[in-house]
Amino acid sequence: MAPTPPERAESVLTRSPSLAPLLARGAALSPFRRPDPAAAHPRTRLVLPGLRPDPARLAAYATVCGFPAAADTLPLTYPHVLGFPLAMRLMSARDFPLPLLGLVHTSISVTRHRATPSAAFYDLAVHVDGLAPHRRGTEAAVVTELRSGDELVWESRSTYLARHRTTHAKEQTRPEEGPELPAVEEWQLPGDLGRRYGAASGDRNPIHLHPLTARLFGFPRAIAHGMWTVARCLAAHGVPDAAEVRAEFRAPVLLPGTVTYAADDGRFALRGGRGRIHLTGEIGPP
Repeated sequence: MAPTPPERAESVLTRSPSLAPLLARGAALSPFRRPDPAAAHPRTRLVLPGLRPDPARLAAYATVCGFPAAADTLPLTYPHVLGFPLAMRLMSARDFPLPLLGLVHTSISVTRHRATPSAAFYDLAVHVDGLAPHRRGTEAAVVTELRSGDELVWESRSTYLARHRTTHAKEQTRPEEGPELPAVEEWQLPGDLGRRYGAASGDRNPIHLHPLTARLFGFPRAIAHGMWTVARCLAAHGVPDAAEVRAEFRAPVLLPGTVTYAADDGRFALRGGRGRIHLTGEIGPP
């Protein structure tokens, strides 16, 4: 019988952590990480109570992602931005076994149980849900929850992949995706999109900011944030107050560049040249 995992400890914060020192610490510790799906991971649940979204930052985020700037409800993806500093605090800690440098955001699922007013106060909580073997390495799952009083109003689960040699040599094939979704719009993405989204979201990972810093990590040019791609698609598609969204990040979007937004019913995708798929997703009831 497998041992029972230890209880999750709760740590209450008085303010949102600053991202810059967390990214620096995670980068410094990355060379010493030894990814393994059986490794121990942080059992702490970080909680930030009484959080109210900053209107100026929210407006900047809405503008860069294509959401209505004056909406009185949070964009569906915005609680992820609020929780990102807490997630980085966990993933940059000494007891997190995966290297922060090179960590790839592979998927996200979001459930919004009801409308989330932008002027309300919320309690935010983030924890690492576990590690799992992946055909290309080890994957970590991070859960973010937003509560209004005792009510869970929004939750997400993101997976992050650390690539390394693995004994899971058998390549998994993707399930059949059905007919290609019809094109709806073509978007011209500027070279400074990563810097603009980074300023609005706080995520200033160097792979998104400038061609020179992106080349240090093997990219020919800066790449768009994965969370920008899904947010931009949802802004174009529209999402009801109560909904579940699942998205898979398939390939990076180089900046500047041209992409095609495609959608049909509850499914959406972002495609590049020569039929390359950058993102797939679907929207349904919670």
